[in-house]
Amino acid sequence: MELLYVDEAVVVCIKPARVLSTDEPGGLPELVRQALGNPKADIRTVHRLDRVVSGVMVLARNAAAASELSRQMRENLFQKEYLAVVHGVPEDMEGTLTDLLYRDKARRMTMVAKEPGKDVRQAVLDYRVLGTSKNLSKVLIRLHTGRTHQIRVQFASRGMPLVGERKYSEGEDSCEIALWSHKVSFDHPTTGESVEFSQEPPRVHPWTLF
Repeated sequence: MELLYVDEAVVVCIKPARVLSTDEPGGLPELVRQALGNPKADIRTVHRLDRVVSGVMVLARNAAAASELSRQMRENLFQKEYLAVVHGVPEDMEGTLTDLLYRDKARRMTMVAKEPGKDVRQAVLDYRVLGTSKNLSKVLIRLHTGRTHQIRVQFASRGMPLVGERKYSEGEDSCEIALWSHKVSFDHPTTGESVEFSQEPPRVHPWTLF
């Protein structure tokens, strides 16, 4: 477990792939407690990454910090940027993707809806292509909404599934999904200071192509 920053209010760490963001046996808060050497530490999840996704995450160390960070997320003040490698090359090197997404809880899948309806919510993200290689594209993504599997579904629905995607693609990539939580920025819940934390993805395939 790699810890990027620790103080009395927050912990910033690198979430490993295949680890749940929530507080349960084997989940990220438990791993953070182990890394801090305190199995009884108050560690609270305030945002999530899909189980298969890795990268920078922020956790709160007390109820007040959790409440303040949650408020910032509700008011779109907590900014998150991701890096991804997708199959294909977008027509536009940068742009905005907007969709209506429906969450099928029984199948645990998110799908693009054709029209508004019950449990249908708007999803918006901005992207910019950082490079291309072998009909793959490395993209920088900023989320404006935080729908379940949003990035994965919005790109897959346009014929550009993420490399390593298994849920929304019929491809057979042998690597982990190429989706990385690259940067988070927010106002520190205690000091109010604007803070930012970032980390590059590991130098493994397909990141090494760029």
